[in-house]
Amino acid sequence: MTIPLRPFGRTGVKVSALALGTMMFGARGNPDHEESIRIIHRALDAGINLLDTADVYSQGESETIVGKALRGRRDEVFLATKFHGRMGEDANRFGNSRRWILRAVEDSLSRLQTDHIDLYQVHRPEEDTNIDETLGALSDLVHQGKIRYIGTSTFEPSAIVEAQWVAQQRDRERVVAEQPPYSLLARGIEREVLPIAQKYGLAVIPWSPLAGGWLTGKFRAGAAQPSSSRSAQQGRFEIDNPDNAEKLRAVEALAVLAEEAGLSLVHLALAFVLEHPAVTAPIVGPRTFEQLEGQLGAASLRLAPDVLDEIDKIVPPGVTLSSRDAGYHPPSVTDPTRRRRA
Repeated sequence: MTIPLRPFGRTGVKVSALALGTMMFGARGNPDHEESIRIIHRALDAGINLLDTADVYSQGESETIVGKALRGRRDEVFLATKFHGRMGEDANRFGNSRRWILRAVEDSLSRLQTDHIDLYQVHRPEEDTNIDETLGALSDLVHQGKIRYIGTSTFEPSAIVEAQWVAQQRDRERVVAEQPPYSLLARGIEREVLPIAQKYGLAVIPWSPLAGGWLTGKFRAGAAQPSSSRSAQQGRFEIDNPDNAEKLRAVEALAVLAEEAGLSLVHLALAFVLEHPAVTAPIVGPRTFEQLEGQLGAASLRLAPDVLDEIDKIVPPGVTLSSRDAGYHPPSVTDPTRRRRA
């Protein structure tokens, strides 16, 4: 099995067509460090060279596991991590400010046991922090050699464009990658995010290509609801929710389509994300060896035009079936006071 390489935007770097996400390594998913390390090594041996983590995943434990796994293999990997999420009770151990970025990067470097991070990503937007403040701090880290490139995650189209404009106007290092949610059930980024990424030459490394578990094949009509704590916490499988009922309808139709095409639902889902010309590498986030093995083969698949046409009939282009799968909602939507005169 050979995983093809793709250009990482216009950086000149080549990365594998699948990225290994490590959110499920640690207390949040698989607490066995040795097993998690073996999974990482299997991914590297299979040809995956893009690893993605974040400081907030199990409050640093995921980064610690990745650091252990990369001893002696660091040069094989394009290593990505993220900052923004809360990392303690102190009000300033969070966000996109210069103060926190300069602390957070040192903590991540220590846990990862490395002297540099290849891609340092802003995990979510933050309205209270000027983007120039964030880009200024990240640019300094590039110049110091502590990070190589800057990325964002789940930014809205206007914020992606603003970051490019500010970098040009203020002579900052530019953002070279975006990490958005994208799957057969969440296609909203096809409207603007993906075209903008193509316009600016950004790499795109989508998260949740299996829609948080909906596209693993485990959840079907009449089947018992998955019992994982992650599913329960997020209410992802409550069929009383109208959005979830619509997702179940789509999953049933997609499962039939996958069977007709001679594919597993997992392979159909990953191959679909890989088909978009703006996508660099979807992030697979296995918790077990079996899950990883079931995903690796998708990297070399191509979907026939008639299969893609049928997918468009089941979930139309640009449509996200559940708003919770968008990954981020700005305060202008979530805060009622923003929409009501005092």
